[in-house]
Amino acid sequence: MSYEWFISLRYLRAKRKQTFISVISFISIAGVTLGVAALILVLAVMTGFTDGVRQQILGNVPHVLMQSFGDGINNPQELVEAANKTPHVLSATPFVSKEAMLLSKGNVSAVSVKGIGATHKIFTQPLLTLDGQPIDEQFSSASIDRPGIIIGLDTASSLGVAVGDSINVIPPLFTMTPFGMIPKMKPFQVVAIFEKQSSLVDSFYAYIPLLIAQEFFDSKGLVSGVELEVDRYDRAPQVAESLSEQFEFPTVIRPWQSIYGSFLSALKLEKLGLFIILGIIVLVAAFNIATTLIMVVMEKNRDIAILRAMGANAHSIMKIFMMEGFIIGTVGTGLGTALGVLLANYADAAIKFLEQVFGVRIFDQAVYGMEHFPSEIIVSDVVVVMLMAMSICLLATIYPAWRASRMDPTEALRYE
Repeated sequence: MSYEWFISLRYLRAKRKQTFISVISFISIAGVTLGVAALILVLAVMTGFTDGVRQQILGNVPHVLMQSFGDGINNPQELVEAANKTPHVLSATPFVSKEAMLLSKGNVSAVSVKGIGATHKIFTQPLLTLDGQPIDEQFSSASIDRPGIIIGLDTASSLGVAVGDSINVIPPLFTMTPFGMIPKMKPFQVVAIFEKQSSLVDSFYAYIPLLIAQEFFDSKGLVSGVELEVDRYDRAPQVAESLSEQFEFPTVIRPWQSIYGSFLSALKLEKLGLFIILGIIVLVAAFNIATTLIMVVMEKNRDIAILRAMGANAHSIMKIFMMEGFIIGTVGTGLGTALGVLLANYADAAIKFLEQVFGVRIFDQAVYGMEHFPSEIIVSDVVVVMLMAMSICLLATIYPAWRASRMDPTEALRYE
C-alpha cells in the first residue's frame, strides 16, 4: 500500500476533534448511496413500464401491417406468399375489419369486428369456452345462419352475455327493402371470450370467421389488410422495408413503430428526464464530498506542510485528497448500486407488502394492465449510473485536492 492510500484512509477515520468532519463524510456517502439507488430503481421501473406497454401493444396489434388505399386488397394471397418468403416473418394473416354495434338483451356495445382465419394468434391466447372442444374448430365450423364470434371480457360484461349466447352484429351498412333502407343485422353465437390485461383491447375487438366477414361486410374477394408477426419486435422496420421494395403504391406497409412508436418514444423521453432529475441528487452529494475535502484540507494544513517538508511533491498531496474523495464515492456508489438492485428485484413484493400492511392500493393492476409491478434491471443502465456517479465524485475532488497541493508549507508552519 502506497503512503498516499495509507494517509487517505487515516484521514477518513474519526478522531475526537474531527467528529464533525466524519459526520459530513458519512452524509456524503449516504447522499451518493441514495442518489445511485434512486436512479437504478427508477430506471428499472421505467424500463419495466415501457416493456409492459410494448408487450400489451404487440400482443394485440400486428408487428407489420400491409394495407392498400381504396376499397381493400384484392390480391391477399400474393402478399401472404411474399411475406412468408421474407426472413424473420413467422406468420402472415389476411383480415377484414369493420366497426360495428353489438346488440344483446337490450345492451349495446361498439367494437371493431375483424374477420380472421383459423391461424390467427387470438387462438393461442387463453379463452373461455363452453366445452373442451378446440376453439378454432368451434370457430370455423359454426353454421352460416348463426356463425361464431369471439368477444372480450369487458364487452361480454357490457352486453350481459356468456359463451353460447347470441348477439346481433350491426355494421354501418344498409339493405334496400320495399320499406326503404334498413341497417344490416346478423345474429352470431358467442363461442369464446378472451381476457387480456388491457381493458381497452377487451372492449374494442371482436372476431368472426374471415369468409363470413367478407360476405357480411360486402367485401367478397377483398381483405382490409394482412397482419405480419415477426420473430423479434425490433426487426419489424427491417421486414417492412424489405416488403416495401417489392410492392409499390397503393400498397402501404407499416411496422408497429410507425403506429405506436411516438407513445413509446414519450416513455423513453420521460425515462431520460427522470435520469437527469435524479442525477442532481448525486450532484448534490458530490458537493458534500467537495465540502468535506475542503474542511479536511483546512484541518490538515499543518500535516500537509509537514509532508511537503519531508519531500512529498504537489502531485502526491493532490493524490491523497483525490483518493479520499474516490473512497467516499466508491463506497457510496457500491452501497447505492447494491441497494438499488435489491429494491428493483423485490419492488413487486415490497409494493404488495406495503398494500397489506397499510390497507391501501398502491399499484392498481386493472389501471395499468399489468399483473405485477414492473421492474426490469438493464445491466447497461446500472453501469451508466455507476460511471456517472463515480465521475461526478471524482470531479468534486479536483478543486480541494488542487488547493491542498498549492499550499505553501512555510506559510502553514509560520505560527506553529
